[in-house]
Amino acid sequence: MVIEPRMRGFICLTAHPKGCEKNVLNQIEYIKSKGEIEGPRKVLVIGASTGFGLASRITSAFGSNAATIGVFFEKEPQEGKTASPGWYNSAAFQDQAKKAGLYAKSINGDAFSQEVKTKTIDLIKADLGKIDLVIYSLASPVRTHPVTGVTHRSVLKPVGNTYTNKTVDFHTGIVTSISIEPCSEEDIANTVAVMGGEDWEMWIDALIKADALSDNAITIAYSYIGPAITETVYRKGTIGKAKDHLEATAFKITDKLKSIHGKGYVSVNKALVTQASSAIPVIPLYISLLYKVMKEKGIHEGCIEQIQRLFKERLYTGNEIPMDEKGRIRIDDLEMREDVQKKIAEIWPQASTESLPGIGDLPGYKSDFLNLFGFEFSGVNYSEDVNENIAIEGLQ
Repeated sequence: MVIEPRMRGFICLTAHPKGCEKNVLNQIEYIKSKGEIEGPRKVLVIGASTGFGLASRITSAFGSNAATIGVFFEKEPQEGKTASPGWYNSAAFQDQAKKAGLYAKSINGDAFSQEVKTKTIDLIKADLGKIDLVIYSLASPVRTHPVTGVTHRSVLKPVGNTYTNKTVDFHTGIVTSISIEPCSEEDIANTVAVMGGEDWEMWIDALIKADALSDNAITIAYSYIGPAITETVYRKGTIGKAKDHLEATAFKITDKLKSIHGKGYVSVNKALVTQASSAIPVIPLYISLLYKVMKEKGIHEGCIEQIQRLFKERLYTGNEIPMDEKGRIRIDDLEMREDVQKKIAEIWPQASTESLPGIGDLPGYKSDFLNLFGFEFSGVNYSEDVNENIAIEGLQ
């Protein structure tokens, strides 16, 4: 079938298998071009099919020749219907790992469930014995609690007061004012239940119990802080409460890993175009301005550049890992540079439908968004028939 992007709001309903493959190949080539990393050897990536999780799996495998197990929850293809992009990403990764002679197996299922945790640990014990790096990179708006059976849904709301600011519809380029009503205490609790650190801790507890972690094993979850412009809706909003919980969980995990000299870390990463960030009011406008400023300064990074730098310059240098005053690894250092944020603060009041083409990088935003689904990659013929029924080799 000929596959074109079909949009519904902030979601693309189709994905292109050849484009997703190109996305994976581009990231692999980038990692290879940067040289070997004396990094992990046996890696579990929870949330391995897109974004920072996929970049972490690629960096581990093709930067450190690591064996990897990836866990994700993706929609498989049907006749005449495409799979989700993460399915095609994972199929391409598995294919390239096999060609490179690397161990790679994947599990498709609800990572929040006890069933998937058990299945994953059984695979680790059978094939790898123990893991030395666990990446936790889940991005789900919904979580059914494995103990209580309650389904929690996260919300994007400010805490305390109604929030009003500018945002942009990245499809049309129209800048408008938006107001978001404040959350309830129940909203906070639900968002923390979905996006906080409880499930990360449950994974580590299960791995410890199964004796599936190597001496000196580390685990990393990803977070975001951002600037003052977005903090009311993000870092000081419901999502921020969840991120606070996630970051606090790193210290609990470190305590639990003391017997094997392991540690839990949170890496604060840069703002990037994701399905999740595209749905958060204000964030698309901020990112379009950020992209323009960082590209002009020659310091723009995508997921793969961020994670390569995290591994090469933070985690696996042989020296103590540098952290901020709250014990977090900061790989958002270029985004939060004083000159970058000063420039954005200067141009934010000017942002309008008319001025945005000159002061922002909306084309870059839209291109990155379409890239998430395998569209707008050079070297891919989007007018030709492609097979949507791609299987994932190594799927357990």
